[in-house]
Amino acid sequence: MFMYKRKIMDDLIAWKNNAGKKKALVIKGMRQIGKTFIVKAFAEENYENVVYINFKDNESAKKIFDGDFVINRITLDISALFPGTHFVPGKTIVIFDEVQECANARASIKAFMLDGRYDVICTGSLLGIKGYNRKKGRGIPTGFEHIIYMKPMDFEEFLWAKEIDENVISELKRCYRERIPVSEVIHNSMLRNFREYICVGGLPYVVDRFLATNDMNVVYAEQRDIIEEYKDDFGKHLDENEREEIDLTLLARINRVFDSIPAQLAKENKKFTYAQLEKKGRSENYQAAIQWLFDAGIINICYNLSNISLPFEGNKIDNIFKIYMQDSGLFVAMLEQGSSAALLNGDFGMYKGAIYENIIADAFSKMNRPLYYYHKESGLEIDFVTKYQNNAVLVEVKATNGNTKSANTILKNKEQYNVNLCIKYGDCNIGQEKEKLSLPYYMIFMLE
Repeated sequence: MFMYKRKIMDDLIAWKNNAGKKKALVIKGMRQIGKTFIVKAFAEENYENVVYINFKDNESAKKIFDGDFVINRITLDISALFPGTHFVPGKTIVIFDEVQECANARASIKAFMLDGRYDVICTGSLLGIKGYNRKKGRGIPTGFEHIIYMKPMDFEEFLWAKEIDENVISELKRCYRERIPVSEVIHNSMLRNFREYICVGGLPYVVDRFLATNDMNVVYAEQRDIIEEYKDDFGKHLDENEREEIDLTLLARINRVFDSIPAQLAKENKKFTYAQLEKKGRSENYQAAIQWLFDAGIINICYNLSNISLPFEGNKIDNIFKIYMQDSGLFVAMLEQGSSAALLNGDFGMYKGAIYENIIADAFSKMNRPLYYYHKESGLEIDFVTKYQNNAVLVEVKATNGNTKSANTILKNKEQYNVNLCIKYGDCNIGQEKEKLSLPYYMIFMLE
């Protein structure tokens, strides 16, 4: 069993230490991101008694929640089903793992919180997608949950997993703060680590296999298996009727959207187009499929802006967007086999822009930054627009040391855009010239 240091542990500790809390913790996130490992580790370190139920592995446990939500009865039934479990008020945590498989267990949270004797953590993938219509359970306990979203490992967590000396990471942060170049040795080492991270991604099991074997063929095989598991999840989507039937039309559309992502990002402007899915593809036919993939945590959606000004949400264009994969490693694995080797050797091919844009979108998502870009029919295009130090800032991503013509145009036109900074990410070192800040890719996780 592998266990890596994760930043989300701070969120779990903050939740436990909130003396006034009367809410359960619900951790949402895509499959294979380490939800179970992190919750178990947290529980073992912070509670005398841990009651763990995995609803995917234990059908009998589901029946406990078919009756009335009387906590004494529920805890008695759990104790009978799982010998060795103990419920001690104030010293016990109950973990409902894969809770999407038992909607009534999640519904029981309200009763647990009103009772107040035990802390509760729920984890699950596909939460909000599967098993929560009126025919499947007794509703979501609104007001009694604190929800956090867990993402794959970011680059700093990847460096921790590789046991990179903390002094090296501290030096990177110092150079970032002071806007001074990183030493050549550290810079080249970090570029190599970052390329590995792009190919491996942030799924802990895949990272573990990479560190254990140092074999990208093993990594690729594991990633392809996970992709197939995701496709199996697509088939588990139930229609919203009372019958448990797979909506075959929606299933086909989910698969079409998912499979099209590499080709969508290979285009010059990378905008998602429905014609890529079928000759007369229409947005209304695919909105549910795209939303499904987003809700499952598999993709990120980056919206075009009508105007580069805050607040961005008020200027986004709902029907013009790009789609990126949440995990860069899975995105590389969706390309032909051997893509990782080419990337590690600096041979980016036709997907060079897509790969690096995807990793920046991935990083922004892990910071909980909404994704936006700016494109005009005149050809003006900025890869990303984000909020930085309370101002609208342009972000350009360069697989090679290309120019920033569109950014130059916007920076010069203050009356129309009122933008004073462009951050360019590339394989360059740190440097600043007037309104342009150049940063190496590997510093993306440091953006405040």
